[in-house]
Amino acid sequence: MDNLALLGILAIAPILLAGILLAGFRWPAKYAMPLSYVVALVIAWLVWEMEPTALAAASIEGLIVAGTLLYIVFGALLLLSTVTLSGAMDRIKGGFNYISPDRRIQAIIIGWLFGSFIEGASGFGTPAAIVAPLLLAMGFPAMAAVAVGLIIQSTPVSFGAVGTPILVGIGNGLGETLPGVPERIDGLGMDYSEYVANIGFQTALIHMAVGILIPLILVCLLTGFFGEKRNFALGLKVWPFAIYASLAMTIPSVTVAYLLGPEFPSLIGGLVGLTLVMFTSSKGFLMPKENFDFGPRATWEERWMGRIAPGDVKESGEAPKMTMVRAWSPYVILAALLVLTRLIEPVTEFLTTPGVTRLAFTDILGVEGIEANVDLFYSPGFVLIFVSVISYLIYRMSGRQIATTWKVSGKQIAATAVALLFAVPMVRVLIQSGINESGLESMPVVLAQGVANVAGDTWPFFAPFIGAVGAFVAGSNTLANLTFAQFQWSTADTIGVSPETVVAAQAAGGAGGNPIAIHNIVAASATVGLFNREGDIMRKTVWITLYYCIAAGSVAFLAIHGFGLNIGTGGLLLLIAGLVGLGFWAVRRGDSPKMQVPPQA
Repeated sequence: MDNLALLGILAIAPILLAGILLAGFRWPAKYAMPLSYVVALVIAWLVWEMEPTALAAASIEGLIVAGTLLYIVFGALLLLSTVTLSGAMDRIKGGFNYISPDRRIQAIIIGWLFGSFIEGASGFGTPAAIVAPLLLAMGFPAMAAVAVGLIIQSTPVSFGAVGTPILVGIGNGLGETLPGVPERIDGLGMDYSEYVANIGFQTALIHMAVGILIPLILVCLLTGFFGEKRNFALGLKVWPFAIYASLAMTIPSVTVAYLLGPEFPSLIGGLVGLTLVMFTSSKGFLMPKENFDFGPRATWEERWMGRIAPGDVKESGEAPKMTMVRAWSPYVILAALLVLTRLIEPVTEFLTTPGVTRLAFTDILGVEGIEANVDLFYSPGFVLIFVSVISYLIYRMSGRQIATTWKVSGKQIAATAVALLFAVPMVRVLIQSGINESGLESMPVVLAQGVANVAGDTWPFFAPFIGAVGAFVAGSNTLANLTFAQFQWSTADTIGVSPETVVAAQAAGGAGGNPIAIHNIVAASATVGLFNREGDIMRKTVWITLYYCIAAGSVAFLAIHGFGLNIGTGGLLLLIAGLVGLGFWAVRRGDSPKMQVPPQA
């Protein structure tokens, strides 16, 4: 079959099916993902002509990756149970209430700033696994906590895990020997590492331009979807603080990307922003005059709540008195260990040594190129569990309390296993479909080729959308960049525009696709006991992805062609008009009591 349009439709069919079932029909992921997996198998077998052995190998690879994700989720659940049962969470909540009891401010500080720091240190979905349960324990509805954790996994993601999406995703995905790359590098007077760093810097610039509104959009969605009055305008009221918090992270991020390279923009940007904003907030700088809360718990919609609540693991008796330093110490230790294990090269090398600390599965079932690694101690899952064990000593917990944390976490992790054990194998089948007898490229690449064939010279605008699709499928900005970096570079070179800017747009779009990545949603939801609500969450986070792709595409196109009568200018004007229109609508809706939506059962 050589009909590119039809192949593109078939390539995206499993993804569309998953999205329709989850967001359209609100099917639970435990039902939607098995069906989407079967569809992916059939298309890969009959159209892409993958051998049954290759299909099985890709599925096994997916099961291994799913196991590593469950490892991380269990660690996050165990730490949540530990901090909650010990009474430390009450002290943490009191500390944030001292700075501000306003849920909008808390979401920005914990989600945007602390989450960006954790993303820079660890990446791979860890921020949502840490931020969501922390917000839940502070009194956020489970669905709101997950939404915050997912939404902030956008701007800082391209520099997550100490720059892995750029250094590995683009560095290895592009390749120094790709036709045209050596000549391009020579023409720019750079070596390959400097060239990759230059793409990283352009990615940081795109993220700063697009990410400036993410904290503001975050709080608007928080007040509009989860507020007692469903009033989006309540989020707009903290716009000075939201913009300030955004710049407090993105300006240091861009500066670091320029001076130090792609390893530390999110790590240092998040840390600088968190320190600065925490200090100024404690002094009352830009704090709102009226506080926002979610309303009485009795008014919350049932779909907002999961099976975990802070009181679920508490025993009778008064929580011990605890200092703020002691209460926060597990998260400080967690952040420190994540940073140290990724920055100290001898430690990193030891923790990723094949056959010692890493289980390496190469050429699964004899199929060349299908492989997976399991890092026993380098994984954030181990770090989370290790910190939980240390916390038992810090909090002086009894044997009965310790047993309770493991029992509760074990029950919670079981509920999410089915969805992940089908979602990730589906993803790996799509990605590994290039191993076939038909001679076709893998499904994601065929899909990208179809879009590029239609887009032509307007391709820079659409480049972020392909990055987002890659992240949606793979759940990883790194894998999206590995999959599409060469394709994006070659397409840009063919149409005669800056390949670096187009690849940077790919990286930014890949980050913007993380909030709707299926197994990110499933994993984050599991940390707060929210099951069978994946479609509801996707309906909320998809707006972030759409905003990110349109904005990043417009910025990239304008960076190449400048302002004029073109798709970049049109996209930017459309975005501005849409945001302004939504702002006016939100204000008018908030002023009209009859427009307030009552809680639903």
